[in-house]
Amino acid sequence: MSELPEGWAITSLGEIAVWGSGGTPSRSEPSFYGGSIPWIKSGELNSRYVKSTEESITEAAVSGSSAKIFPAGSVAIAMYGATIGKTAILGVDAATNQACAVGIPVEGLTDTDFLYRLLQNEKDAFIEKGKGGAQPNISQAVIKAHEISLPPLAEQTRIAAKLDELLAQVDTLKARIDGIPALLKRFRQSVLAAAVSGRLTEEWRATLQSAECWKTVPVGALCSSAFDGPFGSKLKSDDYTAEGVRVVRLENIGHLSFIGEKKTFISVAKHAELSKNTLRTGDILFSSFVDEEIRVCRLPKSEEVFINKADCFCLRIDDTTANPSFVMYALAAKHTYQRIRESVHGATRPRINLGFLKSFEIELPPQAEQTEIVRCIEQLFAFADQLEAKVASAKSRIDQLTQSILAKAFRGELVPQNPSDEPASVLLERIQAQRAATPKAKRGRKASA
Repeated sequence: MSELPEGWAITSLGEIAVWGSGGTPSRSEPSFYGGSIPWIKSGELNSRYVKSTEESITEAAVSGSSAKIFPAGSVAIAMYGATIGKTAILGVDAATNQACAVGIPVEGLTDTDFLYRLLQNEKDAFIEKGKGGAQPNISQAVIKAHEISLPPLAEQTRIAAKLDELLAQVDTLKARIDGIPALLKRFRQSVLAAAVSGRLTEEWRATLQSAECWKTVPVGALCSSAFDGPFGSKLKSDDYTAEGVRVVRLENIGHLSFIGEKKTFISVAKHAELSKNTLRTGDILFSSFVDEEIRVCRLPKSEEVFINKADCFCLRIDDTTANPSFVMYALAAKHTYQRIRESVHGATRPRINLGFLKSFEIELPPQAEQTEIVRCIEQLFAFADQLEAKVASAKSRIDQLTQSILAKAFRGELVPQNPSDEPASVLLERIQAQRAATPKAKRGRKASA
């Protein structure tokens, strides 16, 4: 900072906390694991407090390795890889692995809550310092030397309290925003349920004077062609090339969306052998595997040529008998999913074959009503898409809000300065003098203190 707030002082993290790091006891020694001492890995620094861990170690592990026990109230920060800068407070006495540095706040100079928020604010700076190697990392030395601006002790307390208040509100907003995609997913399924049951077009139907009724038909009766992709004997892994004819694989078939980012190709020569599997724009693609929802979509318009792989069924609807989009929506409905799941109940990985799909029956309204249903579905889905885009934008702004509030706090702009507070420079000198005059305590149990 070019200009410090009144009463603040420049210092380092090494001055305001006692730092240490842990270690990993030998995995070849069974007596080191399964004890009563929680053992924290950097990937577990996911919330404000760490109170439980995936693994625990024994007293023998602490004695026989570089692992140390840190007291509850210490603040851990990840030093390696993708987790650099992740921070959490130890909610219990615990050991850590070597990927975590742990700071014990110097009593009278700072406290746990302020140190935790301070490290949160410095996360981007640590990530920047970790760049350059094959795997980004920082060290204890980097952490200790990291320069910070320290407020007076009383102001630290005010800052931590204000951050708790504001960031709790941000967390509430995040929770509400994070719940909206699930609501929109249920909304879309409700639209499909109303569409394929006829409820969506009740009013529209009432305006007509037609005697035409819905009828039950097998999917195969609506197709001019229906085929599976070539299996391993005809399409092997060494047939794939860097470019050429696109192959539709299971990962390309989403729930009502074609996932085009994942591209696989075969040569034009190989395609000549498999030309009967050539797909057309608008074909319905259906995954044979029944996951948490039906994966079905239509092939979008493209300049590329496509074939389908095994277990990727192609339904080419005769548009004189049915609207292809209506058939796709009928197959995507939750009612369809439930019926198919019942038919494959008990399978390790539920799947159907093409014969089953062709014989699967759907309720088919008259052509004019199919068109109206598709129009209504797409209008409502477009509305949901707009909401989803707004939610994504709001989520991005909320994610930035946390860092913005932290930055404001550590620029001295979140709470007012009080001229009667003891300046941080005076506090630092006093605590340093006290520490210098106090004999160092002998270590016991290899616990960090």
